[in-house]
Amino acid sequence: MLKISIGIALIALAALFLVFVYLSAPSGKKRNELEAFRGKYFAHRGLHNLNRGIPENSITAFKAAVHFGFGIENDIRLTADGEVVVFHDETLERACGANVKVSDLTLEELREYKLFGTEEKIPTLEECLETVNGKVPLLIEFKEGDYPAFRIYRKANEILSAYNGQYLVQSFDPRIMREYKIHNPEICRGQLASFYKGKGLKVFLAGLLLANYMSRPHFVSYEHSYKNNFFLRFNKFLGAFLICWTLRSDDELDECWDKFDAYIFEGFLPEDE
Repeated sequence: MLKISIGIALIALAALFLVFVYLSAPSGKKRNELEAFRGKYFAHRGLHNLNRGIPENSITAFKAAVHFGFGIENDIRLTADGEVVVFHDETLERACGANVKVSDLTLEELREYKLFGTEEKIPTLEECLETVNGKVPLLIEFKEGDYPAFRIYRKANEILSAYNGQYLVQSFDPRIMREYKIHNPEICRGQLASFYKGKGLKVFLAGLLLANYMSRPHFVSYEHSYKNNFFLRFNKFLGAFLICWTLRSDDELDECWDKFDAYIFEGFLPEDE
């Protein structure tokens, strides 16, 4: 009797797990639209090169990517006064030498800082869009911060709704992409992830793409080092369009070429370009 009960419990758990995986499967509704991005290269935070005085997520880096015809991956955050700026880190410490959060400063205050010792200032999302002007596609990462998911979604979407160029949206935070699922399902949305071993159960499950049920992403952006991760390959089997991050050499590109559909890179120019 005990063996039967254990067997039934295991079957029930397996069935529950399969249902959960199914609910976390990617949405296939934008597959044809995403095919336009197959084989596309996205310059990570623009085509930056500090040795040439071009810092990441700067107007000059965006201009350089446009010049070479690369798509652009960038990051957006909210300021204290609700402006959308293009900046990766939570604080200014690495990029500007100031241990203060972006979300604690107004846009006017942020304008006082320069990027990585150059004369470049932190751009707004509007300035980025004006610079790119539809010439290359954008892959826009929404950064979580000291603000609700709906707030950065609303502020950024208000700006992006007036933009005529191609863009995709993505985030590590499925709650932000859930806002797009609910309010703007016509926009291609993606889930960013990696294999987060040893960083807590919640984050670990997100890395296994088991939090996708919240946003039902159209594509998955995954760290290239874990290209053979079972859950990533299973999402591929279920129809997910896969983008890898972040390649730093032609050798890494060669290793990932047939594993992903599009590629985020930095620090080199892909050979066929």
